Amino acid sequence: MIASSTALLGSPTLFGDPTYPTRDGRPMGETDLHRRIMFDLINRLERHYTGQEVYVSGNLLLFYEQGNKRRHVSPDVLVTKGLQPGLRLNYILWQEGLPPNIVIEVTSKTTRKEDLEKKFKIYQNTIRVAEYFLFDPYGDYLDPPLQGHRLKRGRYVPIAPLRDGRLHSEQLGIDLVPEYQSLALVDRKTGERLKTADELADERAEEIARSQQEVADLREEIKRLRKR
Repeated sequence: MIASSTALLGSPTLFGDPTYPTRDGRPMGETDLHRRIMFDLINRLERHYTGQEVYVSGNLLLFYEQGNKRRHVSPDVLVTKGLQPGLRLNYILWQEGLPPNIVIEVTSKTTRKEDLEKKFKIYQNTIRVAEYFLFDPYGDYLDPPLQGHRLKRGRYVPIAPLRDGRLHSEQLGIDLVPEYQSLALVDRKTGERLKTADELADERAEEIARSQQEVADLREEIKRLRKR
């Protein structure tokens, strides 16, 4: 693992290798919906693993053949347990020493061939990603729209769907639940949905508003009782 020599004094350390590319010139997501789903998944997983030795990222170039700067993929979402969290320029597999435990691709008609063939083979045969999930939010070509594969004896086998089409990630202990043009994450142990920072902020704002309204109602009731 190489820290970037370009990091400024006092700024966070940037892991990765600055001699390898940090972008491939391709758009971040097929549509606004694809980008939103990707960002929400990363945000939820980052919050879930806060304070743990788990790296969560996405749309990051992952290089898998040492010395070859053309051999890379860019997973929409990845989670690697046992890897130090922190900002990375890129993911250099032979330096990190660990492949992602899971990859999630928010797929579409235009990326279907790459997601189902090229990336499928690379994740299975070269990078050795333990679980590979694909989610088609528009239902353009995947039926069901959420599908998953788990590495067994060196080959991907389909993950059987549970109720409401959800798939269980053994690697994370999390259920992936397809909803209308969105993908929810549910902690199997607690049964609680993973939430984004914005969702938690909205909940706190609602709680404060309710508390303030209860206080206002109580004051009005006191005033009313005093007038009797």
